[in-house]
Amino acid sequence: MQSAHAPRRWTRAIAPLLVGIVPLLFPPLLHAESAPTASVPVDARNAERNRARVAEAFEAWAKGGNTFFDDLLSPSVRWTIRGSGPYAGTYVGLEDFVARAVRPFASRLSKPVRPVAVHQVFAQGDEVAVHWDGAAVARDGQPYRNSYVWIFRMKDGRVAEATAFLDLAPYEDVIRRVPQPK
Repeated sequence: MQSAHAPRRWTRAIAPLLVGIVPLLFPPLLHAESAPTASVPVDARNAERNRARVAEAFEAWAKGGNTFFDDLLSPSVRWTIRGSGPYAGTYVGLEDFVARAVRPFASRLSKPVRPVAVHQVFAQGDEVAVHWDGAAVARDGQPYRNSYVWIFRMKDGRVAEATAFLDLAPYEDVIRRVPQPK
């Protein structure tokens, strides 16, 4: 039998590996401390705008905002959750993503998922990668914690495509354990 801490150990093991892969996928990357200047190439200025847009959206969400997906995602976004299980796969359009992945989970929470730590926000051109930890409380009083790596392709300041890496076991545990409200 798997211990209650096994998903957390897996997340701790895989998240740093994924973050380590990001620089290989997007070299050279801009980090949060970088700032655009007049001598910076257009691609780098675009990367900094995209990085700042995503970082600001996470900051607002962490402070209690509840419009993260509406503010940042394109209505026609393609959101892919990597892994296996009933919630892994590709969702086409913001409405599909919210209806089939966000709402079934969020309806089982008494306190919504909030970023509790944003470890890294990398960007190159239209690509932005974010490593963050989130926490919530399920309606049965049990805590939910997970670590995520989201990779976005931005278009006109909004997420056109997203690939999400997370430990699906705790996510699916909340959905199995807590009945959906009527």
